[in-house]
Amino acid sequence: MDFLLDPNVAYLMLLGAVLLTMMAIASPGTGLLEVAAFFCIALAGYAIYHLSFNWWALALLVLGIAPFVYAIQKPKRELYLALAILLFIVGSVFVFPRAAGQPAVNPFVAVLGSGSLAVLLWFAVRKAAEAMHMRPSHDLTELIGRTGEARTNVGAEGSVQINGELWSARSETPISAGSSIRVVRREGFILVVEKSG
Repeated sequence: MDFLLDPNVAYLMLLGAVLLTMMAIASPGTGLLEVAAFFCIALAGYAIYHLSFNWWALALLVLGIAPFVYAIQKPKRELYLALAILLFIVGSVFVFPRAAGQPAVNPFVAVLGSGSLAVLLWFAVRKAAEAMHMRPSHDLTELIGRTGEARTNVGAEGSVQINGELWSARSETPISAGSSIRVVRREGFILVVEKSG
């Protein structure tokens, strides 16, 4: 694990940890981002523990979480997202102190890594936050009166295809697969259909 003690590798691990953590906060659910974030945090923590670091830069990284969480709670809070990204970039670039008059992290790696992190956080997290707060655009009442095709035999249960979408359906009278159908009403997400002329 000595390769992790190279400040450039430690810096990239720290950026990965920040990115994956922010993505996990913005779009929770699968657990993959959370596990990957934990793995990167553990590797970055190992490097930070064994290398000297600036406490104030590490504090900036932690402070960046508050405006980030506030920004993703509702869309149109780009100023807070920009502030969080700025705190993450400044904190990550200066987390390792200069060694012998040279920056501990290669300036090219710092600029490229921080710039990539900023772009990814800005676009990906902003879009994930917008998607979380979008209202469903599918109006199920529009399905009433539409015609389609029975994909299976429809009786007490079955499947129909309407506008390229497969729906669960039922019918008062048996309808054979392949028949044209018309939607009479819906009961929750189940369509009540009848055979169409």
